[in-house]
Order: sequence, then C-alpha cells, then structure tokens
Amino acid sequence: MTVPIAKPWLFGQADQDPRTATGARLRWGVVATGGIAASVTRDLQLLADAELYAVSSRTQAAADAFAADYGFARAYGDKEGRTGYQRLLANDAVDVVYVATPHAHHHEIVLAALTAGKHVLCEKALTVNAREASELIGLARDKGLFLMEAMWSRFLPSMQRAFEIANSGEIGEVKWVAADLGFPAPYSPTSRLWAPQDGGGALLDLTIYPLLWALGTLGFPQTVSATGWLNDDGVDAQNALTLGYHHGAQAQLTSSLLAHGPRTATVAGTLGFLQTSGSINNPKELQVRLGFDDPRREHFAVLGRGYSYELREVTRCIQQGLTESPVMPLEDSLNTMRLFDGVRAQLGISYPNDAR
Repeated sequence: MTVPIAKPWLFGQADQDPRTATGARLRWGVVATGGIAASVTRDLQLLADAELYAVSSRTQAAADAFAADYGFARAYGDKEGRTGYQRLLANDAVDVVYVATPHAHHHEIVLAALTAGKHVLCEKALTVNAREASELIGLARDKGLFLMEAMWSRFLPSMQRAFEIANSGEIGEVKWVAADLGFPAPYSPTSRLWAPQDGGGALLDLTIYPLLWALGTLGFPQTVSATGWLNDDGVDAQNALTLGYHHGAQAQLTSSLLAHGPRTATVAGTLGFLQTSGSINNPKELQVRLGFDDPRREHFAVLGRGYSYELREVTRCIQQGLTESPVMPLEDSLNTMRLFDGVRAQLGISYPNDAR
C-alpha cells in the first residue's frame, strides 16, 4: 500500500514543568470511568489551571463514585432517554472534554462534543477508520474548536529527546527502525481488547506505539507491508508491519496480544544507533552509541503517570486559541488512520463501524 507523505514531526516543550499554569483555568469533562480515565484524571489533577468539573458514565452510581474519588463537581449517568455523556455535553460550563471510551465509540461521542461546542481530547486511536477521522477533523475545523488525539507518549521528555537525537544528525542518517510492544492478554469476548464491536485487537491498541517510533524518526512511509494472525472473531491478535521509504530506509514493527516482548525501540543510523530501556511507550533511559564507542546513557523521570505532558499541551493550545497542536497535528492522526486502513485491508480486519 502507499501512504501520503507528511512533514517531519515537530518537537514540543520537553523541558517545561507541565504543572505550571499557562493561562486561564479550564473546566474539564471526562467521558467514561474506566482505568485509563482514572489514570489520566489523576494527572489532570496536577495542572494548576485545570478544574475537574464533570464526569459521565452509563450509570449514575459509577459517575457519582468517580466524581467523589477525584473531586468532580458534577456527575452524569444515563437518565430519561439521554446518555450520561449527552447530559454532560449539555452543561454550558464544560470547556473541554476528554473521551476515554473504547475506540469504536470515539466517533459518536467526539461528534456530539464538537456539535455541542466543546474542545476535545480523544483517546488514541482517534477513530477506527480514516472516514470517521476525516469527518471529525472537518467538523472541528469548521467550528473552530480544538481537537487532538491523546497520543500521550509523543509528549514525554524521553520521547521528545529521542526524536531530537535522531533528527539532529548525531547518529547519522537513519536507515532502519525496529520497535515492538506485546503482552499476553487473556481472551474474553467481552473485553475491549478482543471485542470486534469495540475496535479490539493489537492494531488500534498497541501498534500505534511502535509506529510512533517510525513516524518520529523517519516520517510517514511510502509503502507498508503487513502480516498477522486473526482469531475466530476476526480480531488481530498479533501483527508485524514493514514500512518502506524512498531513500532506502525501513522500519519493522511488531505488536502482540499473545506474548511478552522486550518492548524496545532501536533507531539505527549511518554513524551509530539509539536504543531504549523501559517500555517503548514510556522509556526511562536512552542509550546512544556512535560506531563502536562506549554508549552514552540519558535517564528520564516522569511526572505522575506521564499523561500530564499531553494535558499541558491541550490546555496551552486552547488558552492560546489554537484549534490543533503543532506537536500532534490532526493531519498526522488522519494519515495514521489511512495507514491502518491499508493494514486492515491486507490482514482482512473489519469493524462494524466500517459499514456505517
């Protein structure tokens, strides 16, 4: 398959303390009360200019419990024919919404949020296909509202530094990248990881992280070749992608819900290489080795769970009147979904949303 070429990724403010206020206070709404919502909310509490204002869930009891745990002023569950998130979006006091539902529900909820005039941070993957992503991006631009995919790793100081090194020329011209992410996930047809109706599978949940290393160091590829294994439900349990570039570079990316892997990334150049320690979505150490010299190691600490960096970017952009992040532009999210659509075509993966 062929993928549109995008400009090299920009770098953010990796040395800025995300707790430092950058402008007027924003009132946040959180849609969903699962594990990722809880983790992100804990980091949102670290921002001086963030107010935890409203949360929604399918049941009032779950919304109330989450609100009590994290200090939200309002809690909304499904009631009188309206969903909890619809009731949250009807509150004019909410400035920005974080959507933490499974992938397949992103389009519906983000569409409603933008229609209601809310700025949006949506969990990765932004949608399950490029058609949905394009519609949301078009609506956000038409309405002049901020929209960003929550690719949190992109904003971590270690990732920013890794991409800075790779693009600085220190290790020469990058010729190949290898990255993997995997763990054995117990099968359950009702788990979001395995449910086709939720956009389950390794591609949307895991591959986005190995892909980040290729995009941050080589950009979007010209060709993509994919292999993988689908279970009886048509869900990809494992996949391997090979990305090709006109200048001869390649990337090999592996994602698995079947087996543990080293979770490392290697960026190899003509003068040396860069390698990670710690999981590739949140590396704690970078090793840089030029030729056969002894390696240089750089260590990184992370504030909270690591989500505060993307939350600072969203806050700063909205405060400054920006409708998208220069660090995580919407075109990159759209091109990622185009790339994944091509991978799914090769592997035979389809989602119920594709037929809508």
